[in-house]
Amino acid sequence: MKKYNITVNGVSYEVEVEELNGGAPSVPTSRPVATTTLKATPKPAPKPVQAAPKQAKASAGATTVEAPMPGNIWKIQVKEGQQVKAGDVLIILEAMKMENEIMAEQDGTVEKIHVTEGVAVNGGDLLVSLT
Repeated sequence: MKKYNITVNGVSYEVEVEELNGGAPSVPTSRPVATTTLKATPKPAPKPVQAAPKQAKASAGATTVEAPMPGNIWKIQVKEGQQVKAGDVLIILEAMKMENEIMAEQDGTVEKIHVTEGVAVNGGDLLVSLT
């Protein structure tokens, strides 16, 4: 019996192959010539992506800017207390290997930034509150 390690789609398997007829070639038949036993060897768990912390709610009367899609906060372009105009870039969200500019929809002041650079967010997560 020979043992082999085979990796298929990132999953490692230990395979045992039984040799028939002492390893000599045999005439092909309709029955199987080798038997295998597969044992899945668990792959180390991938490093978890840092999730965004639980978010506080925006204050009453504040306009909120939410993540349009899941991704990672690549860069925050504004600071709390900064005046912004409609169309100004607030945050750059990296999703699917693309940098997406998240812009202010109206003029206002950045009241609170609810995320930090490098965190993962889901679609609909609160990013920035404007007043």
